[in-house]
Amino acid sequence: MSEAKKLYIKTYGCQMNVYDSERMAEALGESGYVETKSADDADMILLNTCHIREKAAEKVYSELGRFRGLKEAKPDLKIGVAGCVAQAEGAEIMRRQPLVDLVVGPQSYHRLPEMEAKTQEGVKALDTDFPEEDKFERLKSRPKAKRGPSAFLTVQEGCDKFCAFCVVPYTRGAEVSRPVDRILTEARELVERGVRDITLLGQNVNAYHGVGVDGRDRTLAQLIWELDKVDGLERIRFTTSHPNDMTDELIEAHGTCGKLMPYLHLPVQSGSNKILKRMNRSHTAESYLRLLERIRAARPDIVMSGDFIVGFPEETEEDFRATLDLVKEVKYGYAYSFKYSTRPGTPAAERPQVDEDEASERLQRLQAQITHDQRAIQDGMVGRDVSVLFEKPGRFDGQMVGKSEYLHAVHVAEAQANVGELRAVRIVESGTNSLKGVLI
Repeated sequence: MSEAKKLYIKTYGCQMNVYDSERMAEALGESGYVETKSADDADMILLNTCHIREKAAEKVYSELGRFRGLKEAKPDLKIGVAGCVAQAEGAEIMRRQPLVDLVVGPQSYHRLPEMEAKTQEGVKALDTDFPEEDKFERLKSRPKAKRGPSAFLTVQEGCDKFCAFCVVPYTRGAEVSRPVDRILTEARELVERGVRDITLLGQNVNAYHGVGVDGRDRTLAQLIWELDKVDGLERIRFTTSHPNDMTDELIEAHGTCGKLMPYLHLPVQSGSNKILKRMNRSHTAESYLRLLERIRAARPDIVMSGDFIVGFPEETEEDFRATLDLVKEVKYGYAYSFKYSTRPGTPAAERPQVDEDEASERLQRLQAQITHDQRAIQDGMVGRDVSVLFEKPGRFDGQMVGKSEYLHAVHVAEAQANVGELRAVRIVESGTNSLKGVLI
């Protein structure tokens, strides 16, 4: 038997890229590859890239440059670029970095085995198509190895919203939803492998409209109720959502579906209606706050998460203060905030930009408020009983670390619990980024 080839994958960006990297590793497993944690001993290096931040492509080229010495020492080493930068740059990557052997977009990575075979023959391989064939169907056979208790599961890709700052419609394409039966099959396979907590992924996940076995489309809420019936699956979450697709039945599910966790990531991006309009977000700060009132009425203990862009083109101090006011009103348990950075090809990139120093100062003020609110919510967990899914041993003997239903990291000393167990825990202390608890 020939010795297995080693694959090193470096993943950038969102949870969907994490999921995609897992599927790429599975696809290349068909060609005899096993994963390694070191690029130095790899037979193939694959960068799964993200295009959401400024100068993303330049950072990829810089990373590729670091592999030049490895390539010279190991001429048979194959180097590939996947993901959204691959989709956006295409053949330009090979032109600028001749050491690259293959470039594959996020909709074509199911073709990796065929592409890898071409590279073994000395042929460079490029595929940035949006094929009609279902990549997930091509990858439906998964290895049955055990895995951790939490997993991502992509149910929807692409976006039709065309926010003025976003490249997703151009790199991931139009909205496409996977059929219900294939999602359920994958969920059951994950459970068989030890998974108990699944996060449903999509660029606009609550716009999900996958076809059911009767040929009619299902909503995300209906999909969640189908997943609720899967034996052994204990927790369901979903991300990322758009306020305009937060339907009544999805709100109701948060109050009635026991497996749907009390955590919701619902990006607003700005608290200024002027900026929201310029972003092409199609909701207002007022409509967003009314929506949150309805969500919290359905599930009073829900912890909210959000996204914010500070220093968007034409943002004034007054616009920024509107964002700060919204944050103070909502009190997010988690939030991701960024200083605006241009994405080539998007409408916002052509507009007058906010002064860099001013945008940085605003971001610091916003993050200070977010951190204050996050800590207050976390401190408020002390004395409460939560359910913890243990994911791994802690740093100390007998310690176990897991996640509560609210997604807080919880560590328990002398836990006497196994990975994958759900246990009742009383929170006794709040730390900087985690909670301390004791088994009940």
